[in-house]
Amino acid sequence: MGLLDRISRLMRANVNDMVSKAEDPEKILEQAVIDMQEDLVQLRQAVAGAIATQKRSEQQYNKAVQDEASWQQKAQLALSKGDEALAREALVRKRTYTDTAAALKGQLDSQVGQIDGLKRNLIQLESKISEAKTKKDMLKSRSAAAKATEQLQGAVGKIDTNSSMAAFERMEEKVLQQEARSQAMAELAGTSLDGQFAELTAGAGVEDDLIALKQGMGLLPLPASQIALPGTAAPTAAAQSAADKEAEELQRLRESIDKL
Repeated sequence: MGLLDRISRLMRANVNDMVSKAEDPEKILEQAVIDMQEDLVQLRQAVAGAIATQKRSEQQYNKAVQDEASWQQKAQLALSKGDEALAREALVRKRTYTDTAAALKGQLDSQVGQIDGLKRNLIQLESKISEAKTKKDMLKSRSAAAKATEQLQGAVGKIDTNSSMAAFERMEEKVLQQEARSQAMAELAGTSLDGQFAELTAGAGVEDDLIALKQGMGLLPLPASQIALPGTAAPTAAAQSAADKEAEELQRLRESIDKL
C-alpha cells in the first residue's frame, strides 16, 4: 500500500470519526423526516403531473376517435353520392385519425400504469413517513432518557463519598469534643461550689471554737444550757477545783496573749 493511499485512508477515517461524534440522534431523525416529507411533496407533484398528462392524452384520444368516426361518415356520404374519389380521400383522412387514436391509446395505457405505480409509491411513502414520525418520537424519548442517565451517572461519579464521609466523621469528632468541654466545665463548676461550701463548713468550725474559747475566758457569756438554774445543786469540790485550774490556765493564756 502506497503512502498516499495510507494518508487518504487515515483522513477518511478521521473525517468519519468526526462526523460520527458530531451526529445528534434527535437532529438526524428530525432531518430524516423532513427529507422524507420533501420527497413526498415531490412525489405528489409528479403524480399530479402524470394525472394531468393522462387527462390531456384522454382528451386527444377521444378527439382522435371522434375525428375518425366523422371521416368514416363523410366517406360513406361521398360514396353514397357516387363520388368515389372523395370517399377515398375521406378514408385517407380517417386512417390518419385511426393511427393517431391507436398511438394515443397505447400512450394512455402506459400512463395509466405509471400513475398507478406512482400512487402506490405515494401511499407507501406516506405510510413510511407516519411510521418514521412515530419511531422518531420513540427514539428521541430513548435518546433523552439515555442522556439523562449518562448525566446522572457522571454526576454520581464525580461525588467523592469517601471525602463526604470523612467530613461527617470530622464534624462528629468536633461535636464530641464540644460535649466533652461542656461536661468538663459543668464538673468544674460543681467542684467550685463544693469547695465553697466546704470552706463555709470549715470556717463554721473555727468560729465555733473561737466562741467556745471566748466563753471559757469569760469574754462571752455562757450559753443558757451551762448556767446553773435556781434550786440546782452547787458544783462539787472536784468540779470546783477543775474549774479553778481552768480559770488559772485561761488567766495565764490571757497574760501570754497580752505580752504578744
